[in-house]
This record gives sequence, structure tokens and C-alpha cells, in this order.
Amino acid sequence: MTACPRQVDGLEISEAADGFVVYDAGRDRVHYLNHTAIIVLELCDGLTSIADIAAILQDSYALAEPPLTEVGDCVERMTGEGLIA
Repeated sequence: MTACPRQVDGLEISEAADGFVVYDAGRDRVHYLNHTAIIVLELCDGLTSIADIAAILQDSYALAEPPLTEVGDCVERMTGEGLIA
């Protein structure tokens, strides 16, 4: 897993009623992400570490602990789907 993951170029992100639609034109695929997953994707800028993303989510959602495992799992799934390089 990349220390500072980066979303791939060319993604089109649109808000939907229950989350977000991400269209990957390069692969002609559509993905549906919830609000937390889209935050993770947007923070995957190649500069922000997984630990930093977890800390941002901890602050945003007033969590007792940073969700390191969950963020790592989310990044791993999006990497497998081709959304993150």
C-alpha cells in the first residue's frame, strides 16, 4: 500500500442523492462512494499519508481514535478498483 496514495487522473466526481458517483473515463467504469469514502479519495493527493487521512477523519467525525485500519482498507479497495495509484 502506498504511503501517500494518489487518485488517478481523469476521474469525474458528481454528487448523488445518497453519496457520490465517480466515473473513470479511462476504464469506462462507474463507482458509487459514500460520503466518507469520497473524503478519503479527495485526500489521496500524493502528499497526504494514510495516517494523516485517518487523523483528518478523526477530527471531522469527533472519533476517539484515528480510523487507521478502516482508511487503509478503503484505500486498498479503491486501489483495486483503479481509483488510486
